[in-house]
Amino acid sequence: MSRTEASPVQPAKIDERLLHRSLTRRLMGRPELGSVVGAAAVFVFFSIVAEPFLQASSLSTVLYASSTIGIMAVPVALLMIGGEFDLSAGVMVVSSALISSMFSYQMTANTWVGVGVSLLVTLAIGAFNGLLLTRTKLPSFVITLGTFFMLTGLNLGFTKLIDGTVSTKSIADMEGFDSARTVFASHLTLGSVDIQITILWWLVLVGFATWILLRTRVGNWIFAVGGNAQAARAVGVPVTKTKIGLYMGVAFAAWVSGQHLLFSYDAIQSGDGVGNEFLYIIAAAVGGCLMTGGFGSAIGAAVGAFIFGMASKGIVYAQWNPDWYKFFLGAMLLLATLLNAWVRKRAEEKA
Repeated sequence: MSRTEASPVQPAKIDERLLHRSLTRRLMGRPELGSVVGAAAVFVFFSIVAEPFLQASSLSTVLYASSTIGIMAVPVALLMIGGEFDLSAGVMVVSSALISSMFSYQMTANTWVGVGVSLLVTLAIGAFNGLLLTRTKLPSFVITLGTFFMLTGLNLGFTKLIDGTVSTKSIADMEGFDSARTVFASHLTLGSVDIQITILWWLVLVGFATWILLRTRVGNWIFAVGGNAQAARAVGVPVTKTKIGLYMGVAFAAWVSGQHLLFSYDAIQSGDGVGNEFLYIIAAAVGGCLMTGGFGSAIGAAVGAFIFGMASKGIVYAQWNPDWYKFFLGAMLLLATLLNAWVRKRAEEKA
């Protein structure tokens, strides 16, 4: 065959997995992109309208407020990525604190005994939510709404029954209180700035959750379960164990938050915590977690919590009416949901 008759050489096909993705495309595909942009905007805004906002002590206060939401927002974000909700998370925090306080006081035990009992009971509540969800196939909204009302009633009923009032007795003079306060409610001093230990708890949880999502098989399971539980089960993903584990993760964070609440004030009001579950869900949603599951990040939830920390304290520093804070929450939820949907659509178009 002559050179002129030779068949043309076909170009080799390139594996799409080896194609280099530009930095822009990679950023557009990150679930926390919208929250980072929003956080920058909120930071600049309050830096302009509230003069004390940029002071070191003010930023420390903002970080503390963010951490109290962020500790819970991180596991709630993982739960949402897994396709579920937990409406009992807010009152579970108070339940954890009440159990620790009342057990220690009534049994005249070292406060660490109450802390340990509280951990076991709180994890059991999380396992109950997950087990009931997977066994009954009812929506998580219904399951955890029922748990919310039960815990609300138990918190008030047991506190009145045992202590005779709606608040617990002080445990500040009990053995082990000081060491427990060091772990859950202490602060570090850097120069003239106080850094609350909850900020460290928050950062550790964010790092651990991010590692789970991006570097472990469990992270793959969480995304798969949230994307399509039936398809995930068909390829061998332990859907039931994954969902129960996610609810127990929320319970563990509720225990940490509850102990911080207890050892910060040494007594607990049984009616606290109602409504806080919405803050955790909104922080996760603002951080890029889809309400339908299968998409999101722990870092995004942390940024969402930081936005609300800035807003709650920025409004005070700007000397505005704090009633506007709830309006801000609703507006941020709507804007973040729209922005996240747009970002994901753009990412899919460029993929």
